[in-house]
Amino acid sequence: MAIYHFSAKMISRANGSSALASAAYRSASRLHDQRLDRHHDFSNKAGVVHSEVMLPEHAPEELADREKLWNAVEAAEVRKDAQLAREIEFAIPRELSQEQGIELARDFVRQEFVSRGMIADLNVHWDIGVDGNPKPHAHVMLTTREVGEDGFGKKNRDWNRTDLLEKWRERWAEHVNTRLAELDIDARIDHRSLEAQGIDLEPQHKIGPAASRMAAQGLASERLAEHAEVARSNGEKLLANPGLALGAITYGQATFTTRDLAMLVHRNSDGKDQFDQVMAAVKAAPELVALGNDGRGEQRFTSRAMIETEQRLARATEAMVARDGHAVPEHQRDAALARAQARGMMLSPEQRSAFDHVTDDRDLGVVVGYAGTGKSAMLGVAREVWEGAGYSVHGMALSGIAAENLENGSGIASRTIASFEHQWARGEDLLTARDVLVVDEAGMIGTRQLERVVSEAHKRGAKVVLVGDPEQLQAIEAGAAFRSTAERHGAIEITQIRRQREDWQRDATRQLATGRTAQAIASYAESGHIHAVETREQARGDLIDRWERDRAAAPEATRIILTHTNDEVHALNLAARGRLQARGKLGEDVAIRTERGERAFASGDRVMFLKNERGLGVKNGTLGTVQFVTQSRMAVLLDSGRSVDFDLKDYAHVDHGYAATVHKSQGVTVDRVHVLATPGLDRHAAYVALSRHRDRVDLHYDRDDFADQGKLVRALSRDRGKDMASDYQQSSEPARTVPAPARSIFDGLNLRPAAPSPTRGMFDGLTLGAAPLTPSAEPAGLGIMVQRFARATADIMRMRKDGYTELPHQRVTYDKARAALDTARPDAARDLRSAFVREPNLIDDAAQGRTTAVIRAMALEAELRVSPERRADRFVDDWQKLARQHRAFRNAGDDAGVRAVGQQMSTLGKSMERDAQAESLIRKRLPELEIHVGGGASLSHDIQEWLGLSRGRGLGR
Repeated sequence: MAIYHFSAKMISRANGSSALASAAYRSASRLHDQRLDRHHDFSNKAGVVHSEVMLPEHAPEELADREKLWNAVEAAEVRKDAQLAREIEFAIPRELSQEQGIELARDFVRQEFVSRGMIADLNVHWDIGVDGNPKPHAHVMLTTREVGEDGFGKKNRDWNRTDLLEKWRERWAEHVNTRLAELDIDARIDHRSLEAQGIDLEPQHKIGPAASRMAAQGLASERLAEHAEVARSNGEKLLANPGLALGAITYGQATFTTRDLAMLVHRNSDGKDQFDQVMAAVKAAPELVALGNDGRGEQRFTSRAMIETEQRLARATEAMVARDGHAVPEHQRDAALARAQARGMMLSPEQRSAFDHVTDDRDLGVVVGYAGTGKSAMLGVAREVWEGAGYSVHGMALSGIAAENLENGSGIASRTIASFEHQWARGEDLLTARDVLVVDEAGMIGTRQLERVVSEAHKRGAKVVLVGDPEQLQAIEAGAAFRSTAERHGAIEITQIRRQREDWQRDATRQLATGRTAQAIASYAESGHIHAVETREQARGDLIDRWERDRAAAPEATRIILTHTNDEVHALNLAARGRLQARGKLGEDVAIRTERGERAFASGDRVMFLKNERGLGVKNGTLGTVQFVTQSRMAVLLDSGRSVDFDLKDYAHVDHGYAATVHKSQGVTVDRVHVLATPGLDRHAAYVALSRHRDRVDLHYDRDDFADQGKLVRALSRDRGKDMASDYQQSSEPARTVPAPARSIFDGLNLRPAAPSPTRGMFDGLTLGAAPLTPSAEPAGLGIMVQRFARATADIMRMRKDGYTELPHQRVTYDKARAALDTARPDAARDLRSAFVREPNLIDDAAQGRTTAVIRAMALEAELRVSPERRADRFVDDWQKLARQHRAFRNAGDDAGVRAVGQQMSTLGKSMERDAQAESLIRKRLPELEIHVGGGASLSHDIQEWLGLSRGRGLGR
């Protein structure tokens, strides 16, 4: 996880420091100190991957020599307590490669320090922590005196300003976030939250393998001691401000368990005593909010800040749903549809519903679409309507390639979210009420970021259309804001797959989308698309063999290799191009230095661009084929058909493009796909990987990683969907509970209903719907829980319809699904069952994964339980419907129908016997129902009496 750390300190003689010693240590070099006439030798120090002295304009070139530079600094200072240099230290995101991290640091130092006239001694350290993960960071020693052609002059006091340091802290966060967005890395740092909360935990990057081995052998280690000191210091900060821990842990997850918290505290404390103290302090922090138990029975927590973020998002979306400021004329809709049809594009009924939804006058639209359902094509028609009505349409996505795919598929000019936010922060390109903002792949956007986007649009009066699939790759940051928004306000679903050309493959994609991974894998296995070998190396070789045969058989087809990690991508890229070289398909290799290291390219090579570059018109993830390459230039024919030619000294963000990570492929469509399965894949990644193709996909795995296909299926079925704090019923403890947003669909679920419901069988009133579906193993998210309950319900109902009693395992499955629902929301299973009784078709919808409308119906039942007003409204609606049916039957002379409906009205009237609150409200509305009673003992009694009198003279006449 990317972390924010940026600190500054002075290197001064007052505390016994030497500029030469400091520079030698940070650069892992041997420097001679002329003032002290001694050598400082740290050349054996490990972990320094880049060392450079950067000079401003007009500085003497000789000062680029580190030893001459800092000896000149020492000579310029005569005071015993002289301040020799300022040191800036900042953490580099571990998500970056070494080359990317070095470039990030160099660019920042050049822009913020060297451009102001400082000489900067930059050293990038890439230590490895005890957990095996990199701990990259940079040390920058800065001169304090102005420098010109004649050397150092007076000290520049402006460089000491506190506001300048704060600006540097802010600029570093902005610099990192922009680069992460350009590199399609879903991570973010936030100097503001750390600053506001006082977070200043030191990154523990000082300990490496050598020090760890020394510790294991009982030997002393300076690095290990420093690591322990940092942990102890962090522990003291957490004791002083326990809220820091909550800010850190909720960066990537909206809720957490005690175990999650313990892992964080363990990394930031020294010894059992301090660990226990910090854990106790954090658990007692007023910012901590207890949410109740999850589906596994583990208690979950969140922070007040996370709940407040979710509430802001809920309030903004509620207001936008209620606001109708973006109407379009009906004739423009019809004209756009006619033009699309003339181009040969006929929207399906689902696409047409989505089109109507997003082009209505409301300021918020939500579309949930399975992979390959033609969401972008529908948006292209909508764009014509919006632009025809005078609106400006903008597209945004988390990554550059997703923005490019949206633009190519819909014609909507699109950029990354980071780009928009960067402009907004500078007061540029602000939205207006004449703007429509289309947010694609919204399921990958964390709650904080989506809240910022939606709140900005709401403030400016713009319309927002959220498009995505909550079952595909999950957000890297905390939360599942898109899924939650769709459940809260409803969404139009597009489930008709168009990408795959064969029906059975479209069915498999639908199965992947609805969590039935085992069925999808079985379909592909039956058709010979699943391939198992003994070792990872054999699987890689088998995949390349099949890729090569496929390439020879269909040279014109587009194809890509997908896997989970960058290391496997690199190995597969080398293997693929090695086959092409052996067949003489590539030109002569040219070794060039790319931002990922040295690579050999040749004409005919597949290449992937790794950084957004507007000047070239490429995005991170853009693919193409090398036309020619020299050590200084490269020309590439992009898959879009456009050619680009660039100087490698200006743009070296390229790598081989035969293989890519699954994460980089979301939104991509090709003819053929080859997938290498590794243990890191889950249900969401499997869904994306196995749905990119039009014609064929082949999945390769090895028995070292997965003993058999069953183990493969279990791994690819793991649900890692993210949650929201609002998914849980909050604790009733006043000091910890934050009120839910206004008009939440889950308001009141923990309240006791006004009157008990009559005793009934759990399947009374239900009719059979969908075919039985096997529930998945673990509940994760309300939508999944609803789906499992519906499947279990349908399974038992089928048995009863056929005259059998349900089997024990079916009852166990039903009970587990019901318990999971009630754990997430008290009485949720009861509310869902009531919704099924009222609308039996919802069972089929929910079982197939179409849960948005079902959850809304369930929420309505919950509201009915706690609101007499809502129960009275329903009674009136039901009565009026029955009265219309009664009149229709009577006018048609259908006596049987008249009697049947009359009986239903009688039953409805009797239901009021158990609901005194609603009865009193209904009495006031009897004229509206055309019921005239004399004020008997109860409304039910009066209705029965009136029904008896009315039967002879024609009801409701």
